[in-house]
Amino acid sequence: MEVTSSAPESPLEYSSVDELTQRMDSHQLTVVDLVHHLLQRIATLDNQGPMINAIIELNPDAVAIAESLDRERNAGYIRGPLHGIPVLLKDNIDTSDQMQTTAGSPAMVGRPAAKDAFIVQRLREAGAVILGKTNLSEWANFRDPALPSGWSGRGGQTRNPHVLSDDPCGSSAGSAAAVAAGFAPLSVGTETAGSIICPASLNGVVGIKPTVGLLSRSGIIPVTSKLDTPGPMARTVRDAALLMNAMLGSDSADPVPKPHNLEAVDFTALLRPGTLVGRRIGYPAKFDTSASALEIDPQFSRALELIQAAGATLIPVELMEPTEEKVVEQALQMGIKRELPRYLATRTGIPAGTFEDLLRLNAANTEGQATLIAASKVVFDEQTYNDLWQKIQSENAAAIDQWLTTYQLDALVSDVGSPAMNVVPLAGYPGIMLPSGIDDDGVPTSIFFYGPRWSDARLLALTYGYEQLSHARRVPAFKP
Repeated sequence: MEVTSSAPESPLEYSSVDELTQRMDSHQLTVVDLVHHLLQRIATLDNQGPMINAIIELNPDAVAIAESLDRERNAGYIRGPLHGIPVLLKDNIDTSDQMQTTAGSPAMVGRPAAKDAFIVQRLREAGAVILGKTNLSEWANFRDPALPSGWSGRGGQTRNPHVLSDDPCGSSAGSAAAVAAGFAPLSVGTETAGSIICPASLNGVVGIKPTVGLLSRSGIIPVTSKLDTPGPMARTVRDAALLMNAMLGSDSADPVPKPHNLEAVDFTALLRPGTLVGRRIGYPAKFDTSASALEIDPQFSRALELIQAAGATLIPVELMEPTEEKVVEQALQMGIKRELPRYLATRTGIPAGTFEDLLRLNAANTEGQATLIAASKVVFDEQTYNDLWQKIQSENAAAIDQWLTTYQLDALVSDVGSPAMNVVPLAGYPGIMLPSGIDDDGVPTSIFFYGPRWSDARLLALTYGYEQLSHARRVPAFKP
């Protein structure tokens, strides 16, 4: 079964934000009805049946919030495009309600956070219903590399709704799987290095890794502010853009300044037909010269054909990874040692009040914590830390910029087996993953669009143009 962003009729759980809003405006649907429907679907498919295990906790206030938003709509007060739209949050994003914020760790279970993360404040103001928290790779995949993607000590193992035995990827596994399975139209993931784009790819949804600093990181359990970012996960580009709009805002507590013209940009403004006409797009040269590349990912080859047929000029490039893995590993460990204790100091009433508490509590169970131990032992120096990240980010940015400049490219695209999966996050540049089809085993395939710093709105326009031609997203089959 194929679902596109323009499908006139779709099941309630797979309806777009615009479709849901239209039904509410015409009094065919209430927010309470929608919330009850999704809660029942979660009970049926997440907790039972295929047991996707994407939801780590549901918001006990969700129905009451829905009732309040229905009253506002009936009184003629509409907060905006997300009024009454359910949103799921990754369980490393602070909420000052009855829900926990734990990064999937039992050591963090206790008193809820004292304050909403900045992006959560924005979502509540926009009228979104915070439906619950999603499971993740514990500590955003920075606990131990031996632990499986999508597993946490608190939430267990998230499963891929397309093929239950397949990798859901991490760390935002629950956020991606939940949207794919129809548990909510929108979710928020977070990424340091691949944690949005990888699960978006394998679960067959749209995932946006914004330019680092475009969206606030305040109130999000950190790895390093050099790379950390929240980002939308949705079933269509337009839905993801609406979620970007709602979360955007000026947060004085976030250390990365952004251009003034991006303080209140409308990310839906450029979403129109024909956005690929006349654009110059770089793509991996291996698809120009290697028969094996075409065999491994025929869906990506088909995507290139669609982009070219839409009026874009394709230019082969050879993107390289400039930074050694060990250097990046050291920089990430230093980030954890610097920033995790600062976050823990903002929380009260939880067992892990310090980094040392966390290590001690983890040691009491049988699961590993090699990454956290290494981070605790790394020698930290602020100047060394900043110099290291300046080197990493400038090297990776230059690897992309050389092609943008040399060939005057508007953007680049990549398959998931190319170096862009690492280079883009390390540069702090924006990237958007979206479906390109499905393979013979029933696992989604994807195409990744990326470009220069602060080009998020232009990338959304290009991905929208591709999405309208490809109709590539598939409803999960829940295969064993």
